[in-house]
Amino acid sequence: MDLVEGVGESSSPPRAFSGYSNYDVRNDVYNRLLQTGHDQAVSNPDFREHLEAHFNRLPPSYGLDVNIDRAEDVLLHQSLLALAKDPHKRPVYHIRFLENISTRTDSEDQQILSTHYSPGSSSHATNGGAVSPGKSKMRDIANEFEPCSKLEDLNLDVRKNSKETEEKFLSDNFFQRLEHSSVPVHEIIFSTVDKPKLLSQLSALLSDIGLNIREAHVFSTTDGYSLDVFVVDGWPVEETDDLYDAMEKAVSRSEGSWSRSLKSHSAVEKALATEGKSGDWEIDRKLLKLGEKIASGSSGDLYRGVYLGEDVAVKVLRSEQLNDALEDEFAQEVAILRQVHHKNVVRFIGACTKCPHLCIITEYMPGGSLYDYVHKNHNVLELSQLLKFAIDVCKGMEYLHQSNIIHRDLKTANLLMDTHNVVKVADFGVARFLNQGGVMTAETGTYRWMAPEVINHQPYDQKADVFSFSIVLWELVTAKVPYDTMTPLQAALGVRQGLRPELPKNGHPKLLELMQRCWEAIPSHRPSFNEITAELENLLQEMEKDSEANAVEFFSRSLVAPREKGVHRNRDQYKVRKCKEAY
Repeated sequence: MDLVEGVGESSSPPRAFSGYSNYDVRNDVYNRLLQTGHDQAVSNPDFREHLEAHFNRLPPSYGLDVNIDRAEDVLLHQSLLALAKDPHKRPVYHIRFLENISTRTDSEDQQILSTHYSPGSSSHATNGGAVSPGKSKMRDIANEFEPCSKLEDLNLDVRKNSKETEEKFLSDNFFQRLEHSSVPVHEIIFSTVDKPKLLSQLSALLSDIGLNIREAHVFSTTDGYSLDVFVVDGWPVEETDDLYDAMEKAVSRSEGSWSRSLKSHSAVEKALATEGKSGDWEIDRKLLKLGEKIASGSSGDLYRGVYLGEDVAVKVLRSEQLNDALEDEFAQEVAILRQVHHKNVVRFIGACTKCPHLCIITEYMPGGSLYDYVHKNHNVLELSQLLKFAIDVCKGMEYLHQSNIIHRDLKTANLLMDTHNVVKVADFGVARFLNQGGVMTAETGTYRWMAPEVINHQPYDQKADVFSFSIVLWELVTAKVPYDTMTPLQAALGVRQGLRPELPKNGHPKLLELMQRCWEAIPSHRPSFNEITAELENLLQEMEKDSEANAVEFFSRSLVAPREKGVHRNRDQYKVRKCKEAY
């Protein structure tokens, strides 16, 4: 369960409006629509009330992103959200051409020379039918939805360092774009039922078509719908008819995952039935007592409970959010937990697989997560303790990899401690068995800890977990949240360009060197967890030997010094006594 940051989730950071804390854009939108003579604004007496209701459904950051010169876009968003209420039309989407970006390729990198904006509106459509917001001039991107995650706004000085990465990993579409003199940029707006991991699903959908996300603006309504605006490149022409067709095909391939599941929820039981009899791990809910809620995630809640007299942790999926994807995750998690037994992996006790009351019961970890220990409790780790934590993680991950399991969401929030501060790997919601002949390309995990090959939807293996471990190690050394000045999506877009966390000045040289090898852009260059464990254990032994040697030296000095003083004092006393006797 993702308790800190949604898996792949992000939202647009609100722009600062210095001196305008009481500014409300909805008044300007209403007045502009009246001035331009928009039909609804002029003829509908309830228009102002409907406009207010639209803004009230969305977070304040939405109002900050609206450009008054394109006030009619607010009505487009309103129409998309209305269409999304029909389950047969979800997801609703709208596509339009925005601009051409002229480019030049030199020996260093691609450079943007000029931007050409379309003088008119392009075609736009939705899954459920056409949306007609009216004719409109094409907007200036810099003035309307200002970029929350535009790569050039991140000031990343990483392009020279990532040249090898680009040669190895960037998609063919990227190189095709370099060969052309201009790059068409389009805007795609989605609206559907809001749900966990929606942003990850949408980004995977766009990547499947060959599109590259330049900007993303993600909003959730108060009544459970989403409004997601993407600015993309990668489509070779301005016209959107073929892009719409490609989008329709991509959506149809993932049909069934856009709405809340309406079926009888028997998929979990069928999937787990193939794994064998459940008599040894199926939990009788009557014997399970739920206590206080420990945390809440994107799709469920975590409780402390008691089962047969033992303190347990109970992960309960919310029945109202169950769908095919969540049920599949649940079945996969149970299947994996049943097969893992290691001192550095959280112990599985059982599960309830009778829908809609799905839950997983594991041992209770009173020490909490490493995330809370480091960030919320503000604990600065001694090097020896840091190494012990890291070794625990590596041993747990080494065992999982030997069992052909890839975790895919390794981060401090999913690393739990027992009463003796032993760290155990937890949360296998997105973990998978590594198939012998299969290839994994799905964007899964949490952006701040995600490997570049996962972000780019390229084939990946267990070395993606090694990359995530490098960010965990950085957290333990610095006691900071990775990329804390960026949104999750900004961090992901930076990582794919070669961005890595800044190395701490006070870190142990061997740890920093290991960290950098673990976050290598080329997966094969990263060490295995077996190699990492050996290096960390050697470093811990060196530290302990140095500590022992220093302790012996200090103890020796503390004993020798008083003895020598005592000897001199006795000699002096003896001399005085002899002198007195002589007289």
